[in-house]
Amino acid sequence: MKGVAVFQNKLKGSYCTFYQDGDFVNINGHIKGLTPGKHGFHIHTYGDLRSTDCTKCGGHWNPQGKQHGGLRDVNSHAGDLGNIIAKEDGIAEFHFKTDKFSLTGNVKDSVIGRSIVVHKDEDDLGRGGYPDSWTTGHAGPRLDCAVIGIGQPPQ
Repeated sequence: MKGVAVFQNKLKGSYCTFYQDGDFVNINGHIKGLTPGKHGFHIHTYGDLRSTDCTKCGGHWNPQGKQHGGLRDVNSHAGDLGNIIAKEDGIAEFHFKTDKFSLTGNVKDSVIGRSIVVHKDEDDLGRGGYPDSWTTGHAGPRLDCAVIGIGQPPQ
């Protein structure tokens, strides 16, 4: 199965693709229009884009009730994907995989219909010592969001 998320506001023309590969989901992206450096990157609970500041997307997707952390942390939110890094030209291109969620199966485990959010600041992965480090990674405001939908299969 393939998923796709296309940003429509500040990061218009940017996208992420998701491919189910056995127990893993491969995530690829091309995000443009960022300031150079690290930006928090998370799956949020709802695919509700009715607010321009992405607040209707809810918090980080956390079906197991874990604390905030990085992509590879065992005790982190299912939606914690860490940071993407924009080069000097403002473009972040990335490829990684995770077994923290699926594109298939029941609604509780699937990211289809949820949102992907890019934050203004770096995610401290729960290690920054700020009051919000254990919930949001102190990643700052939401720059843009996109719904993860079902993508067309490869031709």
